[in-house]
Amino acid sequence: MKKAAVGFRVHSGWCAAVVVTVERGEWAVLRRERVRLVKTFSYTFRQPYHTAEKMELQEAGEFVAGVRAEAEDLAYAWLHATQIELKKLRWNLERGALLLASGRALPEFAKILQSHALIHTADGELFREGIGGACGRCGLRLTAIRERELLERSAKAFSMKSATLLRRAAEIGREFGAPWTQDEKFATLAAWLALG
Repeated sequence: MKKAAVGFRVHSGWCAAVVVTVERGEWAVLRRERVRLVKTFSYTFRQPYHTAEKMELQEAGEFVAGVRAEAEDLAYAWLHATQIELKKLRWNLERGALLLASGRALPEFAKILQSHALIHTADGELFREGIGGACGRCGLRLTAIRERELLERSAKAFSMKSATLLRRAAEIGREFGAPWTQDEKFATLAAWLALG
């Protein structure tokens, strides 16, 4: 079985996911997808802490926990199906890479709801936690990488300049067509780092 890794760049209610491998010393992308992390793709669910801010504390906690569980379940369904599909093609999807924000650790739930800035941070963290939980359920070894450190770490790991790495990540995505944005490029670099 050949090894593969998946990189994730998370947004509110969805993420860019790119599955990569190294074949005969060459980097290759096996899959690229935008994975929904909420069933109802509306502001209410894509921004759960913003929605919870208008609720009573207990109701807010239950709502946010439900969105978090749904995000993990949807990510797990996609990951598990991708693992099965790749296994049939003799690829073992065993590693993941999750790009993190640069923010500090969040306080308790009630304090988050009192700060608009923390609400924004918490919305992003909720979906990252869902991805992390799904990776754990699928048995993936997860590498967490602060996004602001991605280019520097990649340049060091692969002994290349950041501009060269980004150019390679852009070129490799051409065969997939649009969209191949910074989301996909960064997810690709993170997955390559996870592969080592």
